Amino acid sequence: MTITPEIPKKRGLSSLPGLRRFAPPAPVVATDTTADDEEFLPWAAPGSRLRVNDRAAASGFYAPAAVGAPSSTRQAAILNTALVAQPTGADGLVLGRDNLSQSAAAHDPATAYNAQPRRISSPNVVCLGDIGGGKSSNTKCNYVARPLTLRNRRVVVFDKKPEGDEGEYAPMARAYNSEPIRFRPDGTGSRMNPLDKHIIRGAGAKGQARVIRNIVQLADGDKPVSQWGREAIRLALQRTFAEFENRRRTATLADVLPHLGAVAEEDHQDLSAKARDRLHQAGVSVLFTLHDLLDEYGGMFDGDTSSDVDLAAKLTSFDLSALNEDSAAVPVVMSIGYQWLLGRLKSEPDSFTNIIYEEGWHMVAGPSAKLLQSSQKLSRALGISNVFVMHKGTDIPKDSIGMTMLQEAQTIHVYRQSRAEDARWCQKYFNFAPETADAIMNLDVGEQIFKYGSNPEIRLRHLRSEWERELTNTDTGMQAGQ
Repeated sequence: MTITPEIPKKRGLSSLPGLRRFAPPAPVVATDTTADDEEFLPWAAPGSRLRVNDRAAASGFYAPAAVGAPSSTRQAAILNTALVAQPTGADGLVLGRDNLSQSAAAHDPATAYNAQPRRISSPNVVCLGDIGGGKSSNTKCNYVARPLTLRNRRVVVFDKKPEGDEGEYAPMARAYNSEPIRFRPDGTGSRMNPLDKHIIRGAGAKGQARVIRNIVQLADGDKPVSQWGREAIRLALQRTFAEFENRRRTATLADVLPHLGAVAEEDHQDLSAKARDRLHQAGVSVLFTLHDLLDEYGGMFDGDTSSDVDLAAKLTSFDLSALNEDSAAVPVVMSIGYQWLLGRLKSEPDSFTNIIYEEGWHMVAGPSAKLLQSSQKLSRALGISNVFVMHKGTDIPKDSIGMTMLQEAQTIHVYRQSRAEDARWCQKYFNFAPETADAIMNLDVGEQIFKYGSNPEIRLRHLRSEWERELTNTDTGMQAGQ
């Protein structure tokens, strides 16, 4: 738009050289030669006339001048409103855009944990939300793709969600030159040895016994192992490791079975015959449970760990999508894999590692939560951030170890929760403001309630690049119907 001011002709006192300095200037009228008929022109609107003539002003020719009112700096501050501050610092990775300030929100558990002073006390992360809300895209971008652009970063994923005939993280793994480690119930996939040397290295003999007890409990319908069963497992492992101490191959779960229920004469000589018989029966009970597990999933747990189970790439995906959702195999692989990772990372402590648990309730809602909790100090020493991705928190039993672990997490992402009960759960256990429960139920796709440390929660929108959008979409099956 071109605005050409009209230059008035010189006339009156202002045209006289001597009096020009005392005479008021003639008003300049702006004209717009390109304006449309319907366009609003500020100078065309009615308003006060310029007081170019003091005599006319004194005679009341102009509108009366407004009388000023006394004020203070505090009162007048509203006339110069401040900008809304950025809700997070600039350190870390960009998560998205804050809805209130429209500024970028940034965070990274490793960066926040290592800050001086620390901004968070736990590097663990919780991501909750209904299906289709955007939590998978958030996890893939903010805890896989973007961290891997940084130095000394590694990501391990327990991928449970199927996408076609494989896990949804398979394309991302291949983008980082890594083939997914696939587990199949028929034994044609990869294999994890519960007695792998890396588990012993990471957890020690006591940790190894915890792993076997956890497997037995999961395989027995989440029935806790009795004290007699725990002792039978300890004795069986002790004999197995002594037997394979000088052998070239590593002991496997099948090598433990012959020692379960076998009570030697030198074992607990101070016990009565009845007590020794009870120890024998407890060992036989564990033996039967492991027999059933190996009969159904022997190809997954009976034998040496497969050579493809490795951390050679920056992104490692344990593909569990072919396993039955309700079977014991899923949490068993997760718990064995986690202990294996601890041992492996203990020998390679050069990277910060995000371990992502898709359908994370398998780890925090059952006995595996105790394994996680018992190794929290070690996991922090090794630079591990556990990222739990779930649909809702109401699946976790109250006053359980899993609930404690979720509440200890210092980075929270909550996507839409359609049920009021689930939204109120988030508000209560993550210490959100009371009105946030209603906001959680009305979040749009891609919007989330984000909180870290003791900072108040904010509402932000997750933003993705075109490359990230192609890599993180999880609805290819629905797109095929277009």
